[in-house]
Amino acid sequence: MTTLAERHQKFHDLHQQGCFVIPNPWDMGSARMMAAAGAVALATTSAGFAFTLGRPDMGRVSRDEALRHAEDIVKATSLPVSGDFENGFADAPDGVAETIRLAAEIGLSGCSIEDTRMIDGNPAYDFELAVDRIRAAVDASRSIGRPFILCARADGVMNGVYDLAEAIRRIRAYEEAGADLLYVPVPPGAEELRRVVQSVRKPVNGLAAGPLIELSMPEFAALGVRRVSLGSMIARVTHAAIAEQMESIIGEGSFKKLSVAASGSQINSMLIAGSGEGT
Repeated sequence: MTTLAERHQKFHDLHQQGCFVIPNPWDMGSARMMAAAGAVALATTSAGFAFTLGRPDMGRVSRDEALRHAEDIVKATSLPVSGDFENGFADAPDGVAETIRLAAEIGLSGCSIEDTRMIDGNPAYDFELAVDRIRAAVDASRSIGRPFILCARADGVMNGVYDLAEAIRRIRAYEEAGADLLYVPVPPGAEELRRVVQSVRKPVNGLAAGPLIELSMPEFAALGVRRVSLGSMIARVTHAAIAEQMESIIGEGSFKKLSVAASGSQINSMLIAGSGEGT
């Protein structure tokens, strides 16, 4: 079995060169299936996890719930795992730092912190406070004593609360504060993503969502993106399947669309392979 120390080092090394995809499971089963399919690392999805609790993606998951969930994902496979921890479950820098310390304690190899608040409209933190929050997160991550990738997110473009120029100003400041990875979710297109990558020296995460789902992995790599995450997209695909199937069954009285279901043996074999047992 791969040790946690080996996972942390692997995760660090993945961010040093090349371009890799980091899918986002929402439970232990999806984590194992993604591992069996060849994923090299995983990241939690706050939205996907919220859906499993029957809650909308509106910041309604507590820190304790997110930590327990992330620990389950760490235990599910032998892959390194990063935590999607929204705004760090705190407004103050000290609270964000505590979240990072707790993330490390449960075996996460990294964590992402957003710069918008988890309330209606997702307003952005003031610039100076946003930078202070990342600086506190970086200080906490460096006190851990082993590799830990701290991803600083500028979410205002996705949430419509500031423009790309402000996002670039912010990630430059986050880079200066010591963040290991920078992330501007869902810029308008490939050229805007290129601007993001070229604006900083540290690695950049790209999200395969919105207009960027048209890009292939080689195209993300050509733009200079180091890591491609999927966010809640695969979870949303599964929920689209639920909606479609129920519309057919309840609305039309037809079961024909169930023919696309994976076989039990296929799922069982992937769950076993993805567990990491014997590796």
